[in-house]
Amino acid sequence: MKPRLQASLGQQLVMTPQLRQAIRLLQLSAVELEAELVTAVESNPLLDWTETAISVSNGADSGGDERESSSPESSGEDREVLPPEADWGASDGEPWYQRIGPSDQDDDGPVAEQVADADTLHDHLLWQLHLSPLTARDRLLGVSLIEAIDDDGYLREPLDAIVASLGPAIDAGVDELTTVLHQIQRYDPVGVGARSLGECLSLQLAQLPAETPGRELAGRLANGPLERLPKIGAAGLASELKLEVAEVETAVQLLRSLDPRPGAQIGAIAADTYVAPDVVIWRQHGLWRVALADGMRPRVSIHRAYEGMIRHASAADASYLRGHLQEARWLLKSLEARGDTLLKVTRCLLKQQAAFLEFGDSALRPLTLREVANEIGLHESTVSRAISRKYARTPRGTVPLRAFFASGIDTGAGGEASSTAIQSMIRRLIEAENPRKPLSDARLAETLKATGVPVARRTVAKYREAMSIPSSQDRVRMG
Repeated sequence: MKPRLQASLGQQLVMTPQLRQAIRLLQLSAVELEAELVTAVESNPLLDWTETAISVSNGADSGGDERESSSPESSGEDREVLPPEADWGASDGEPWYQRIGPSDQDDDGPVAEQVADADTLHDHLLWQLHLSPLTARDRLLGVSLIEAIDDDGYLREPLDAIVASLGPAIDAGVDELTTVLHQIQRYDPVGVGARSLGECLSLQLAQLPAETPGRELAGRLANGPLERLPKIGAAGLASELKLEVAEVETAVQLLRSLDPRPGAQIGAIAADTYVAPDVVIWRQHGLWRVALADGMRPRVSIHRAYEGMIRHASAADASYLRGHLQEARWLLKSLEARGDTLLKVTRCLLKQQAAFLEFGDSALRPLTLREVANEIGLHESTVSRAISRKYARTPRGTVPLRAFFASGIDTGAGGEASSTAIQSMIRRLIEAENPRKPLSDARLAETLKATGVPVARRTVAKYREAMSIPSSQDRVRMG
């Protein structure tokens, strides 16, 4: 065969600064996003606050129907103005807030809207673990691994030490534990569960498209001479590897764009942070609707006066203004992408879990990140970022978007019941029990089995403890 030149056309995804900014904004909570915008406006003279009326994407009903609108700001998508709060009815003519029970409120308003518990890294990983299609044994191994992961997202403890701590209750080997660890390393945030900085960066590189410039060389550097980079620089590495300096610099720049402490992304908000709902869900004319909450649409715009100065400014000033103008446009596009992704995910959740809004936890069906990702054409990690620390204001109060997800258990009728629905069943059975003769875990399991939900006694005990309900012996009341 003779060497020859051949031209070809193709598409590739590159981790540009704009894309990294969009990913970072997507996982921010409402409070963090507000702080991000304040910093951006203060540092960029081409950005300015705007007080124009906020229009939001038209909410999809549970059947997926949408109304058309000719709003010039729609950008090809349906838009409608968020109705007044009095019109957010759970049913026609009945305001949503009248359906919140007394237990959901205090003198200062709904508790769920006031304080948000800190979402720790371990909680975030355990939630993904229970949504993964694993055996009960693998879940136990996964819990042990997650408990050993530190706040930065690293697994510092050796696997053989974790294996020793499992015995004699669980007889597992290092190879079996490694297999479960590889599953955890696919969770969000990307890079979690790594045992070294090189492995952490390699896990993040593996999520990038193969065509990303510098990806292959960056992987070699992450697993090899990365530690010598501060001493000899890119030129020294290029000399050692007999490569072009520009090629090494591209790989190094890609490595610097990655997160060396992925676990720090989760749980950064204090426990007394006030919840600001990201989306609002209401029912209108019998159809469920969803829209971005006030403040979730971009409240910043380009400063037209400074933009007009570019044409008349000197070369240096024009270059300065053009740079900030480009940054401002990137930020506005990233904010639009964040809102569109959040709406797309919430519409899917509303379509899948409309019964949850109607009837409560007992009607919550099993739903995983993978199902939502496949339906809307996004990656699982993107869906996880989109719902992380995001809240929806619903007729049942303000709930985290994570509440719409639940693992499932096969029922006797051939379907599935979510773990949340089973917990709701257990709570109702306990509330209706004879206080002098409380139902034991075994009796609760038999009752659930009779209704077509085969649950083991130890599973009932686990769900009961998760709801902070004491055992049957501690629930006896003779009065």
